[in-house]
Amino acid sequence: MSDQPDGDRTLDPDAQVFVISVAAELAGMHAQTLRNYDRLGLVTPHRTSGGGRRYSPRDVALLREVQRLSQDEGVNLAGIKRIIELTNQVEALQSRVAEMAAEIVRLAAGYRRDLVPVPRNNSIVVWKPRHER
Repeated sequence: MSDQPDGDRTLDPDAQVFVISVAAELAGMHAQTLRNYDRLGLVTPHRTSGGGRRYSPRDVALLREVQRLSQDEGVNLAGIKRIIELTNQVEALQSRVAEMAAEIVRLAAGYRRDLVPVPRNNSIVVWKPRHER
């Protein structure tokens, strides 16, 4: 029995749980359309050791978005592929920015507050090698 009440169970968005026929039904498409999208690189499902496709909830959501862009927005498949690539790139960059922001917070926490900047005067120090003195 699970520790979680029934209402608290959520499916991992990356869990490869749907066979192609179920994913096609969930996305409102024909299974052959999913095969074509896989061939074109629009949606890449996980492959079982036997070569069968397994789709995740995230894949199904992406299939629905591909369908929306194609049917509602009139975007061709090449354009949709580029949109997906750019979206993935933006998400990766946002993740990197979040990592860097966390690193800045970590570094700022270790900053020594007892060190203070000393204002510089306008004097110039000239260094001369010992043999020229």
